[in-house]
Amino acid sequence: MLLLPVRCLILLLLLNFVGSGWVQRKTKEHVRELQVHEAKQHVLMLMASRHQPAALVTEENIHQPLDHFDRQNNETFPQRFFVNEIFWQRPHGPVFLFIGGEGPISEFSVLAGHHVDMAEAHGALLVALEHRFYGNSINPDGLKTENLSYLSSQQALADLAAFHHNISERYNLSIKNKWISFGGSYPGALSAWFRGKFPHLVFGAVASSAPVRAKLDFSTYNKIVGLSLANEAVGGSDNCVADVRDAFDAVEAALRGGNASQVATDFNCCEIPKDLDDQIELMQNLADIVMGTVQYNEEMVVMSIDKLCDIMTNKSEEVYDRLVKLVEIYRFRIAEPCLDVSLEQTLKDLMNTSLESALKSERQWFYQTCTEFGYYQTCEVASCPFSRMLTLQAQTKLCSMLFHISQQSLPAHIAFTNSYYGEDHPRTHRVLYVNGGIDPWHGLSVVHNKTEDWDKDQAIFIEDTAHCADMGVNKATDRHTLKEARREIEMHVAKWLK
Repeated sequence: MLLLPVRCLILLLLLNFVGSGWVQRKTKEHVRELQVHEAKQHVLMLMASRHQPAALVTEENIHQPLDHFDRQNNETFPQRFFVNEIFWQRPHGPVFLFIGGEGPISEFSVLAGHHVDMAEAHGALLVALEHRFYGNSINPDGLKTENLSYLSSQQALADLAAFHHNISERYNLSIKNKWISFGGSYPGALSAWFRGKFPHLVFGAVASSAPVRAKLDFSTYNKIVGLSLANEAVGGSDNCVADVRDAFDAVEAALRGGNASQVATDFNCCEIPKDLDDQIELMQNLADIVMGTVQYNEEMVVMSIDKLCDIMTNKSEEVYDRLVKLVEIYRFRIAEPCLDVSLEQTLKDLMNTSLESALKSERQWFYQTCTEFGYYQTCEVASCPFSRMLTLQAQTKLCSMLFHISQQSLPAHIAFTNSYYGEDHPRTHRVLYVNGGIDPWHGLSVVHNKTEDWDKDQAIFIEDTAHCADMGVNKATDRHTLKEARREIEMHVAKWLK
């Protein structure tokens, strides 16, 4: 039993970059820290104002079947979950299920966020389930390649169904206790799919920034990054996109011209990118800084689009030097002495099968991209503002190197996922898809309403917000469009619970 604030665990990771680069890993860690800090501050503020008492949160494990689809396999794994009963109106109050994804969850998953605010309004029991093979929900040998075969979205949905049964028995729930599921990013897709595959268990689902369509070559991601950098409503401009593109061209030209040592000095790399693999790693890391800025615009990750564009359009410096300055700011914010551009080091990190590595999540998530989703953010088309060195081949070869999954098999894996779930036109109902126009992941989600019927699928599209912005706690600095979207979400949930 946890009485807040006792300790700080890592929040659910809501960042699903897909590549393998150093910058992506460091950005993920930074996002976790920021999310923990923001959630903890919000809870402490509520407690200080006596708006919310010190909630007693239960943390427990259930033993889930390792393989739900093989009745002869009796192996299990521990799956962590949290429960917050503080708002629950017994015995018929609803249940709000927060779905974990590609990272650890914590007690804050049932203590802070828009879903928690709505739980208070509707007297809901709050529960959160950690995704199998992430965080603490893994066996000691779980990250070995031969055991990763039990890591899939299909198994995760079966986990949710078993968890539903466990909670229903534990709290003596009935059909009068309506379940509503919530998730953002990959868990947003799980929220929609759980409603689609188990409609008798969950009455409605909110799917925020949910990439429900699997895509091997997700070149649209960087196309939307370019469009967002040009969006004047968030501080972008056409000049910003053009200067970003010119800066990457300048770095690539320097590498082709044999000036790798000077490039390494300029960008304060941990090593000189002498071979092509390390040069690709460098270009990926540089792109990731811009991609992360766009995906989490105004979410305090490193900087916002307007700040980035101020730097990149500063005519007092050459475009190459502007990108150097951008990287300096990034390293300062992340507190890293140098920029790691070694593919060898990246592979070493991704091959780490220790439980400590499980908390970082990169190995598991990359495995799922190889076996289910793709989502590889490439730059081989003219609309991409980065380097053409960021190819599908360069990213997918890691599937073979890490997991012995051939590149030739990947299209079939993606096709199965889309056939199983219905791509971005799933045959579900009572799912609310929420997306931000700045977020590149909206390219794989449901963004248009096909009906005005509240009992069918609905979409909320927030033109000027980024990834999973709707899921956070309300802040005075939130855009008007974001506040309106949250009110619309509240209206949908209230109608479902009538």
